[in-house]
Amino acid sequence: MVSVSPVPPVLPVTARCRRRVLTALAVTACLLPLTAVPAAAAGAMPPPVRPEDRASGAMPPPVRPEDQGDHLTVVVRHAGVERDGKYDLYCHPEAGRHPDPAEACRVLDENTRWGRDPFPPVAPGTVCTMVHGGPATARITGTWAGRPVDATYDRGDGCRIARWDHMVPLLPRIGAATQAAPQTDAPAQIEP
Repeated sequence: MVSVSPVPPVLPVTARCRRRVLTALAVTACLLPLTAVPAAAAGAMPPPVRPEDRASGAMPPPVRPEDQGDHLTVVVRHAGVERDGKYDLYCHPEAGRHPDPAEACRVLDENTRWGRDPFPPVAPGTVCTMVHGGPATARITGTWAGRPVDATYDRGDGCRIARWDHMVPLLPRIGAATQAAPQTDAPAQIEP
């Protein structure tokens, strides 16, 4: 004898149930594109070098400085004859027509923090000393850490002088530090 279990009755689809199903489908549809991001990012990577390519000597050409992401152009004006000019700087590895690319890249790396602009302007409303640091100006453009850079510098007050000095040697050293007087062991003479 064959036993047959009773079939549960089909429940009518209510508006509330329909809304739940549609909401679940909408959420799934919204999240679906997010699952494709890792696959798209992986496609941006070059394929690995195959052993047969190594054996044949068909290696890719070396990376040129202009192909790298960390490239800055620094234009300095009114800082003095030896300091004025246009300097190109590449980092990782260091290269370019900058007087000291290794130290300039080191300073940039030290000032780079995740989520922060390494070239921030002086914040509005900052109280600054009224000291004029000279007519020197600089403009930095290019790409740093994958982000576009367009920053201007001058030495119009104490805050802007400190901001400039924070970027030395990317920007040239200006002021009393470059013209330090020689020290002697002789006692100072006081005239009557």
